Amino acid sequence: MKDLDSELSIRELGEQGLLKRLQAFCPADLVGDDAAVLTTQPGKSLVVTTDVLVDGVHFSDRTTSPEDAGWRAAAANLSDLSAMGATPLGITVGLGVPGDLAIAWVERLYQGLTECLAQYHTVIVGGDVVRSPVTTVAITAFGQADPTRLIRRAAAQPGQAIVVTGIHGASRAGLELLLHPDQGHNLTSSDRAALIRAHQRPIPRLDVLPFLFPIPNPKYPTPFAGMDSSDGLADAILQICRASGVGAQIDRHQIPIPAGLSRWVGAEQAMKWALYGGEDFELVLCLPTDFAAQLVDQLDQSAMIGITTAQPDVWLVDSSHTYPDEQLSFEQGFQHFD
Repeated sequence: MKDLDSELSIRELGEQGLLKRLQAFCPADLVGDDAAVLTTQPGKSLVVTTDVLVDGVHFSDRTTSPEDAGWRAAAANLSDLSAMGATPLGITVGLGVPGDLAIAWVERLYQGLTECLAQYHTVIVGGDVVRSPVTTVAITAFGQADPTRLIRRAAAQPGQAIVVTGIHGASRAGLELLLHPDQGHNLTSSDRAALIRAHQRPIPRLDVLPFLFPIPNPKYPTPFAGMDSSDGLADAILQICRASGVGAQIDRHQIPIPAGLSRWVGAEQAMKWALYGGEDFELVLCLPTDFAAQLVDQLDQSAMIGITTAQPDVWLVDSSHTYPDEQLSFEQGFQHFD
């Protein structure tokens, strides 16, 4: 009998459907998180993640200098390591470039890569260069973690607080300002600069890890559940809930949004960018409520935005009853093959 799906295109199958099929070729216990975990020696785990950035999809000359493209490429991979509870060791770079691309562009890309990596004492340890019709940067990052302190998507339990480590919607707003410089006149110069910086020079939240794991604490056994919000806040919450078999209620008024954003684009558009804009590179964590409160007290601009539930659906609710409850779904966010 012919497989009814055999002639589906990638666009028809969708990103999540494609990932599900490709993951079938991998050991089930090594896929499904932000990075793979390989045991290398007693008490240590090697954490590996790969990210691919393509000219015209993830960066362009209109919005991103070569240095900023390099910084963003490094930050994306370091963010995946932080989302696993791992500290970085090094990266390799696979570079696909057209033959007529200026050498100076490539050197500036690597300057941005090393500027970001230097903040975290991380180096480029190798890679590959090939000819390509489209400039493509593929990075594999290696990190190290205590296997008892790994952060997994599938570890959430009902009744836990959902914490975000910073504001959301800033990168999407920064992209809009770069694409349309005539917009945002009612923003202050500092708010405008902060939004553009959020898009061009995101900060991976490796700084959060010492607050999560200060000392062994039997009251809060690890692993915590979590991932980064590079594909959007809503996507991160949905991914964690699906992996853990839980649901969530998110209070829209608790989601930290950049200063001036609602005044510029309106409350509804600001919320849409916060939920689905992506590339904010914050951590989304599910934690015991009392520990979550301690963490929020220690981290600027972080917030408890909701709670996990036994019911599987994820809802955006309004404690002031101004907006109707809204069920969140993957379809509302960015899809690579739409």
